[in-house]
Amino acid sequence: MGPPLDRVQPTLAVTAAGQSLVVINEPAAETWDNELEDLFLRVGHRFRRVEPRRRMRGYVRGLLGPVGRKNGWQLAEYAGHATPDGLQHLLAGARWNADEIRDELQHYVAERLGRSDGVLIIDDTGFVKKGTTSAGVQRQYSGTAGRTENCQIGVFAAYATSRGRALVDRELYLPKSWTEDRDRCRAAKVPDEREFHTKGELAKAMVLRALASPLPIAWVTADSAYGQEGRFRRLLEQSGVGYVLAVPKSQFSVGCPRIDWLFSQAPAEAWERISCGHGAKGPHVYDWAAIRLPAVAEYDYQGETQVRQRWALARRSLGRPDEIAYYLAYSQLDTTVEQLVRIAGIRWTIEECFQAAKNECGLDQYEVRRYTGWMRHITLAMLAHAFLAAMAAASKGAAETVPPSWWTSPWQRSGGSWRLAAPRPTPATVLAPRSRLELVRLAPTAAGGIASPTGGVAEFSDHRPGCTTRWCATPPTSTPASPTARPGRRAGTGGRRDPGSGLRTERQWPVRHRLKRLQYRPNILDGFTVGTGLTPDSPTSP
Repeated sequence: MGPPLDRVQPTLAVTAAGQSLVVINEPAAETWDNELEDLFLRVGHRFRRVEPRRRMRGYVRGLLGPVGRKNGWQLAEYAGHATPDGLQHLLAGARWNADEIRDELQHYVAERLGRSDGVLIIDDTGFVKKGTTSAGVQRQYSGTAGRTENCQIGVFAAYATSRGRALVDRELYLPKSWTEDRDRCRAAKVPDEREFHTKGELAKAMVLRALASPLPIAWVTADSAYGQEGRFRRLLEQSGVGYVLAVPKSQFSVGCPRIDWLFSQAPAEAWERISCGHGAKGPHVYDWAAIRLPAVAEYDYQGETQVRQRWALARRSLGRPDEIAYYLAYSQLDTTVEQLVRIAGIRWTIEECFQAAKNECGLDQYEVRRYTGWMRHITLAMLAHAFLAAMAAASKGAAETVPPSWWTSPWQRSGGSWRLAAPRPTPATVLAPRSRLELVRLAPTAAGGIASPTGGVAEFSDHRPGCTTRWCATPPTSTPASPTARPGRRAGTGGRRDPGSGLRTERQWPVRHRLKRLQYRPNILDGFTVGTGLTPDSPTSP
């Protein structure tokens, strides 16, 4: 086992151009790998046979790895499989229960991110699809696309604390056009007991599961699609959980016929400028107004003592005063308006979870049509995302689920191929000269490339993008090449790799593609050509 997680910190350096360089040494990389192995051991007993257990490990590693598009073929290539049949069987035919993996996921998140003031966030996201056979697909509004599209809708729950945030539950929304056609449901492997449920009912089921899990939950927040449902709010009140729920302007509640009319009567001094959180561009500052609502004896009192209070909140944009959002809140008596505002701002963290899970873990890159396959892929993608959230919390001690800049896939599409561009670092960026370093991620260069400890460009053909390269920072030792020879290759060798070109790779992809797919191209930086050992002024320089 490696050092404790809280002692593993990525090494930071700054190049002469002001770019950030993040390098992980071998002990830190080993610790990350050990943590992932521990996660596999946690969920491995949920698989009865060794074959699906091994395929699950390869599938999750592929979701975390630098794979161009995380579909069956490319994940199989990354895992070293000749065909995607094994991974497809894992999603479609193998015997294992995705709900059991979800339960293990919630235990893992509770251990790594849990705090007593945890917030459960409910929201949905769309997955645009073509055709009519994918489970739950139809033309419906998708907030992801911002319009009506042919898509699937997934309802998700995220858990957020000051340590981090991660997705912890999911349900696939099935419209009535599906649940009323049982033959169509059977063709998509939808369970016979699955009936029509509104998104609010799916949200209530996920809240009840989360409250029964080890996740410490003090608050629930959601957008107006869920906050406007009185039964959803009553469930939270009966459970003794505080909430800050967005509602439409026409919402009525205790003591207010319409919430917008209530705040239209508020004096100017009732509005207070408060930040509800921080974003990429700084604090999110709005004008806020809060009104206490009458208590309800059935839910707000214990005996003769009031223990809960109700609020109505309004958030007004500074630049566009006509844009006002409204909230209903339910909290303990000692809760301040600033705390309610903070919970309202936390709701946006689920959008960051969606972004990170889709960009880094292939949440939306599945190629399955059946209900079972969708549930399994989404659950494994959530597991990968939770691992990133836990490691980010351990290494940085901050609420961050978007992985560090060195974790996202460095492979970028260029023409008909995927490539990893890598300029040579200046001496200030090499923190341990001639030591063995693992390139995990570098900040994008101005041209969109990725800096590496050795320089050059590693390029793979379009259908083989899924490889991880471990670079060894050793100086070039090759002899000068002829003017007609390609840099990084020996003349008269049929285009084979030159062992002395300064770039060495270790096995991270199938043997048959280890050298055949790798091409090394020159990158002229700082007055020399990477991979040849020649300067532009040399007589044999290409």
